[in-house]
Parts: sequence; structure tokens; C-alpha cells
Amino acid sequence: MTVATSLIPGLDDIVKRGDPRRRGEIARAISDLFFQDPERLRPELIDLFDNLLIDLVPHAELASRVDLAERFSRLNNAPPHLVNQLARENEIMVAGPVLRRSPVLDDAALVEIARLKGQGHLLAMTERPALSSVITDVLIERGDRDVVRRAAGNAGAVFSPGSYSELVRRAAQDGVLTLKIGQRSDLSGEQLKELLDGTLDVIRRRLSTVVNPARQVEIKRAMAAIEEAALPPGPRRDFSGAQRTVLALHREGHLGESALLGFAKANKYEESIASLSAMSGVRLSILDRLIRGDRYDPILVLGRMLNLGWPTVRALVLLWYGPHRTPADADIEAARTNFTRLMPATAERVVNFWRNRQTI
Repeated sequence: MTVATSLIPGLDDIVKRGDPRRRGEIARAISDLFFQDPERLRPELIDLFDNLLIDLVPHAELASRVDLAERFSRLNNAPPHLVNQLARENEIMVAGPVLRRSPVLDDAALVEIARLKGQGHLLAMTERPALSSVITDVLIERGDRDVVRRAAGNAGAVFSPGSYSELVRRAAQDGVLTLKIGQRSDLSGEQLKELLDGTLDVIRRRLSTVVNPARQVEIKRAMAAIEEAALPPGPRRDFSGAQRTVLALHREGHLGESALLGFAKANKYEESIASLSAMSGVRLSILDRLIRGDRYDPILVLGRMLNLGWPTVRALVLLWYGPHRTPADADIEAARTNFTRLMPATAERVVNFWRNRQTI
């Protein structure tokens, strides 16, 4: 029992043996005195109220504790021991308000609570207007999906490099978290690239629609860098002669599917790629590296976008295999099935992305 309880007749007995309702009434009465003009209270009076209330409030009924937590959470000079006591309550209805907003709680107290309490307490902390990196380190370390999402979406939160890396790692399995991280103003270019590298294409497109124009440009640059890194290195080909041939065909009005089929059947790689580049509008160097990759999918996408027939696409797939490899009939049939199922709108979106890379 504190010294303060002896200053009010009968208070010590109420604290020891009073029923919760009576203790709640006394706590509210004392609190009302505090709230009359809290800004004018001297430090020694705040300490007196603090010593009185920390004995009464824990024994008050839940409704009283919730009400007091709400009221004290909004004061800059609330009794510090009482606020810390309320923040450590297991009942989140009581702890929540002070954890969300009380300016009296310092980082040391918040870190201690974050390490000891459950997910409800951590979730309440994520709503604070500002979170230092020492707090977010614990939130990211111990928090579940909802805690991490809420922390990532808090514009006033600061993250250490280690916590940012952990956020990005978890975002690979969480599209909602990806969207929240992608909209943060403190996200660096390298972090954005790392975030997008492990993200599904549908999430990337969704992210591009919710961020500001500057971030949209950053996303395009990051995606271009990711695509470039994924493409295999190889010897540079000389397309100058093929480009002259294709240009002549274009001028004469003969550049089309028939000419492309002829090049592919004759195993003329340079002329085939130059023709596809001219017909699709994708830069030649990009198209060359795409088609030299370890999958023939870009050929199927281009074929669907250009509305080519299967015989032409088949010839291009065989060109991709090269003269020294003979694909199994099952592999060719799988390519035909995938080509047939590919939606034109999907192919158009992919090719548009390839086209836009030349302007980044």
C-alpha cells in the first residue's frame, strides 16, 4: 500500500476490502479531480494522483478501467506509473488505448511490453503515430501476419535494415504486405527491386495501380533490371544484314507471316528475330535475349499477340530448339496446347511491358 492511501480517510480500507464497484467509483472520483485542469497540475500533484490511482484502478471493474485508459491515453502528462500499469494489463480493452496513443509510454516500456505480451498488444502498438526502429524490430520479430502488415502500413514507423529485409522476405508469401511495403516513401530502389523480385506478376500490376507516378517509374525500372538479370548472357549477334533484309521486305509490303515462316523454316535466326521485332514493336536486343532464354514461352506470347497461325509458331519453336536438337512429339503438343489456351489480352499486356522497357 502506498503512502498516498493514508492521506484520504477510509481509502486504505476501500482498497483492501472494497468491492470492485466501490473501488471504481473512488477511482473515477479521483480521476475526475485530475481531469478538471490537468495541464496546470504540478509534478508533485501528478505523482500524488499516480500513487492513489495505481492502488485503486487495478481492482476496479472492467468498464471503469477501460474508460480511464481511454481518457488518460490522450494526456501528455498522465500519471506515468498508472499508464504503464494499464499498458501491461492482459485485458486488451484496457491496454489497447494507451498502447495506441499515449505519449507517456517511452520506447523502453513499449519494447518490454512487446517482448512479453501477446499479438493483441503488438497490434495495438502498430497504430501509434510514430514507431522507432527499436520497437519495430520487436514487432517484426514477434508479430503475426496482421501485426506485420499493420506495421508496414504505418507511415510513421521506422525500420532497421534487418527488419526491412525481413519484411521483404515475408512479402514474398503475402500480397497484401507487398502492397503496403511498395507504397512506403522510405523504400529504397534496391529494396523495391528485392520486393518485386519475389512477387507474383498480378501483385506487381496491382501495386502499379495504387502507387504515385514517381513510384510507378521506379517499379518499371526495377522490373527492367530484374528481367535483364534473369535473361541469359550470350554472344552478341550481328543483325545488321537481317535488318536490311527485313526493311526491304517492309518497304515492298511483303513483311508478314509468310516471310516469317520462310525464315524460321530455313533456320535463319537473325532474319526471324528481326521480323518479329518489326512486327511486334519490341526492341530487337530485348527480343533476342528473351527468345534465347531457357523457355520458348516468349514465342507463344508473340505468336498470340500477332495472331500467327500454329504452323508459323511451331516453326519458330523448332528454331528455338536449334538444328541439333529434336523435340519429342509430346513437347510440341504441349507447346501447341499452351499456345491455344493463351488469351490474346494476356499476350498483349506482356508484349506491352516488353515494349515499354525500351523507354525506361
